Amino acid sequence: MTKIYDLHCHSTASDGVLSPTEVVQRAAEQGVNVLALCDHDTVCGIDEARLAAKEMGIELVTGVEISTTWEGRGIHIVGLNFDKTHPKMTALLAQQKALREKRALEIGEKLEKAGIPNAYEGAKTLANGEVTRAHYARYLVQLGKVSNDGQAFKRYLGQGKSAFVKAEWVDISTAIETIQAAGGMAVIAHPLRYKLTGKWIRRLITDFKTWGGEAMEISGYGQTKDQRQMLARWANEFGLFGSVGSDFHFPCGWVELGKNLDLPEGVEPIWERF
Repeated sequence: MTKIYDLHCHSTASDGVLSPTEVVQRAAEQGVNVLALCDHDTVCGIDEARLAAKEMGIELVTGVEISTTWEGRGIHIVGLNFDKTHPKMTALLAQQKALREKRALEIGEKLEKAGIPNAYEGAKTLANGEVTRAHYARYLVQLGKVSNDGQAFKRYLGQGKSAFVKAEWVDISTAIETIQAAGGMAVIAHPLRYKLTGKWIRRLITDFKTWGGEAMEISGYGQTKDQRQMLARWANEFGLFGSVGSDFHFPCGWVELGKNLDLPEGVEPIWERF
């Protein structure tokens, strides 16, 4: 039987809307055999997810999605199959937590100046951990300021808007070094979603490989067959393993756990190195 892998999803431990247990249960319902919970800059949901996975008969891979800065842009690096208690990982995630909290407070201050008081407190009621822009977006929808999360980013939270605060994250090389020190593998998350030209994506992959990165996500949601083939060619050209992940955050009509995540032929799967 062919296994179904989904090595990138989120829970209420960061900006997802389902608890770690609910994510695992949904994955089981969708026929997923191997799952990685990759919450943003936290591993707080892993223990709960592991218990649920044991009950559901799913193999759970330890995961995290680390926010990094590269050439002035935010780039996400997924870590897979590492020791979440390793001192270097613990220290890095504590640093990221402090940076995320600082940013969240500044966003709240900007929203207050825009006529929306107590936004931080409101967003915090929707968060199980650190407050993210996604929680602010949901709170703005709840207030009736916007009709959906996307509109919240277009009107308030996106770059250049009144409540935008530039993130201050670690660099990619630090993220890779930390993941590998903890015994894991580093993966470029969703390479085509950074609004980069092909030239700049190749430059990103080149730097990632130079710093010791090992894999890139090739199959995700919303891709065409041609896009997957292009990513597969780049993976082979740069000697990177291929990974797959839905980047599931909440039940919706366009993203589902384990759905359409086939890896193109000719790419070496990252899970063969777990």
